Amino acid sequence: MNKGNYSNELGKKWAVKVGEADGYIMVTPEYNHGYSAVLKNALDWVFPEWNGKPVGFVSYGNAGGARAIEQLRQVVIELEMVPIRSAIHIPTEVYLAVRNEKVPVNPELFKPLREGMRGDRVETFFNELINCAKTLKAANDSSD
Repeated sequence: MNKGNYSNELGKKWAVKVGEADGYIMVTPEYNHGYSAVLKNALDWVFPEWNGKPVGFVSYGNAGGARAIEQLRQVVIELEMVPIRSAIHIPTEVYLAVRNEKVPVNPELFKPLREGMRGDRVETFFNELINCAKTLKAANDSSD
């Protein structure tokens, strides 16, 4: 409602940072059948900076984070964002294996996300997000 005029210094910095990107990847655990309160606050703090930009989701937790992503899709549509179809749901066994690793994490642990019936879900995710970002950026730039 304040059309990007933020009175809080931290809010102004956040708005600038959000406004710089052409697309977003939101990574969140599933927590009590939803996404985190910290992410909700970050989304709600600014508005026009999110508008007209694509977003993809990565989640983990119960049901591979599916319920968190389902809720986020509804929220980002209200922020006038464009959620891509693909999402990365990290299986519990992958999350638990990676969580116990030292940095750098062994990339072999992510094989289940890159191999399977539907092919490389990570590559599909990034290709879809990048293509959507290019298309929306061109559309947004031409409407300015």
